[in-house]
Amino acid sequence: MNILISIGAIFIFTICLVFPLFHILHALTIIRKKPYYQNFKVKLTEKPLSILVPCCNEESIIKTTIKGIEGLNYRNYEFVLINDGSNDLTFEIIDEMLELESLLRIPNNNFAFSHVKGVYRSKHNPRVIVIDKFNGGKADALNAGIAYSTNELIITLDADSILDEKALSIINKAFDDPNLIAAGGTVHVLQGRRFKNGTLAPTLKVKSIVKLQIAEYLRGFYVYKASIAKADALSIISGAFGVFKRDVLVKVGGYRKTIGEDIDITLKVQQYKNQRGGLKVAFIPEAICYTEVPEMWKDLFKQRIRWQKAFTDCVVLYIKEFLTTMFKNPLSFFFIVDALFVGVICPFAGVLGVLSLPFISGNAKFIIFFMTITAVLNLLYNLIALVISHYYQNRFSFKELPNILVVVVIDICLYRFFTLFCTLYGTILYFINKEGWNKVARTGRKYHIEQEGKFF
Repeated sequence: MNILISIGAIFIFTICLVFPLFHILHALTIIRKKPYYQNFKVKLTEKPLSILVPCCNEESIIKTTIKGIEGLNYRNYEFVLINDGSNDLTFEIIDEMLELESLLRIPNNNFAFSHVKGVYRSKHNPRVIVIDKFNGGKADALNAGIAYSTNELIITLDADSILDEKALSIINKAFDDPNLIAAGGTVHVLQGRRFKNGTLAPTLKVKSIVKLQIAEYLRGFYVYKASIAKADALSIISGAFGVFKRDVLVKVGGYRKTIGEDIDITLKVQQYKNQRGGLKVAFIPEAICYTEVPEMWKDLFKQRIRWQKAFTDCVVLYIKEFLTTMFKNPLSFFFIVDALFVGVICPFAGVLGVLSLPFISGNAKFIIFFMTITAVLNLLYNLIALVISHYYQNRFSFKELPNILVVVVIDICLYRFFTLFCTLYGTILYFINKEGWNKVARTGRKYHIEQEGKFF
């Protein structure tokens, strides 16, 4: 029995070691060569873009969202705010800031969504459209946005996400590739930005909970997402910032009402891509947006439980297809082996291993060895994320180096156990109560005022 347990433990240990190392090395190759989409000749023509922003009870952040429109260094766009049945002052604030006037516009597809009460245009900026509808959820709001928008490239943003001034130009260039049908950009933490010498620079002069999320986002995008995308296995284009060709969204039936609509739509688009030859789904690290993250532990906990429920929901929905194509499709392979086995099953096995310590002799030394190697690997993961981040001009000042080291230590020693608990608890909770959006409360901070009178 002990031999079987030891063999199983060694197997799990090896798998948990191999995949993070693979992502680290794979991500590092990104900085060796210029992305293919930057090799296209520069064109002066701006592709028409429709930027969709679902809003539900966003009165504390909506002013920042609207102010962010002013920083768009792009002309050929329409910015579509979808008020999804807010019962606070969201619509009133939108109306006050934009001075809305009625607009006659007919939906351009047969998507089903909650009744639209009215469509409006801003008198200040005619490129800003507002859809006022009854509440139907985020997926429902996005489907309404797709139906009422007019352009062939759809960008989806959360209400608390602000685009970097260069983001749209970078997207415009990347989509010169006719085979690119969807892409995700890099998401940085909004609270961790301050203007310095005329540029928007990262800072760690924020709450500890925000510092930890800053480090987490750097790892998640510059290492994990970069590696997965390079392996043609991108399973989630973040709802905070995604780009899709309209015709593809229509052909896959739009967004499905589910816990994690961003994972689901990515998998549907990937299915569409895999059924045809030559199409691409990409990660564009140079295209950046900034999003607000929770500043309270209870809100962060609710957010992570929702994320884990969303992942588990997609496992249930797509498991049969993934298993049958696991050795044919890189997306299926990484989803099953890396995301599900390493990300979920192994943590459960690890907890069981710790609980078994009083009953199985000799297990303690292996657990200590495993945790030591894991800590070293996590340290390397953080450092590589900082190196790649530096390459993409996301550079912390030298004075913040001690602060960075403290954040990394806290992440390895404490924060990883918090995320581990969220993974375990969220997975179990899905099978008890899969519903529950658990919308995180906004901080209510006025970023457009905080940023020294400037905005981005």
